[in-house]
Amino acid sequence: MFRNKSKKQWGKIASAFVLATVITGSMFNNAPTAEELTNPFTDVSTNNSHYNAIVTLYNEDIVTGITATEFKPNQEATRGDAALYLANALQLDTQNVQNPGFKDVPSSSKYYGAIAALFENNIISGYGDTFKPNNTLTRSQMAKMLTLGFDLDIATTTNSKFVDVNKLTDTNTKRYIQTLVDYQITVGTTETTFSPNGKLKRGQLASFLFNAIEATGPALEIISVE
Repeated sequence: MFRNKSKKQWGKIASAFVLATVITGSMFNNAPTAEELTNPFTDVSTNNSHYNAIVTLYNEDIVTGITATEFKPNQEATRGDAALYLANALQLDTQNVQNPGFKDVPSSSKYYGAIAALFENNIISGYGDTFKPNNTLTRSQMAKMLTLGFDLDIATTTNSKFVDVNKLTDTNTKRYIQTLVDYQITVGTTETTFSPNGKLKRGQLASFLFNAIEATGPALEIISVE
């Protein structure tokens, strides 16, 4: 299985604990084969373009279905689910968290720990005193979350191969999207479009996370701390 930490999380662990750990290989080095994966989702067949991402992340307890037997890959992803799955992928501590103060995310919410952990790490923000966990999010918003969450080196160029990204006026958004291209986390909705304002689908969310984990899996690294 790929229970290694992203470089951001190793940094945070190093500041809090005394460790001497050898981490080897990519996050997917010991992942189960396709034949070994459990797929409970009747709506995710092997010919689905997101099949490998959905089923692998499900087996790693990173994503969950809408029901026990349905993932609904074409359904629009919510901000709450995106936060939950991203926190799972980053293996954040979602128990020992400070309340971010969002009145629509009570401590009883299944999203509470993930949202609090991501907020504390400056990966996400809310809308004043609300987070709006049931709202959908766009593909460009997910690009920002992935870039910050996986601590990617942000692209310095804003000249994208995507014509619809070049039309954007927000320079930071352009750079977040280009960052995903540079890390080969996305190839866009077509060769020349990214659909930055398009609503993110649950299948796309799984593929984004899968690709980000694969792109940032740590090589051999020895961790030691003060």
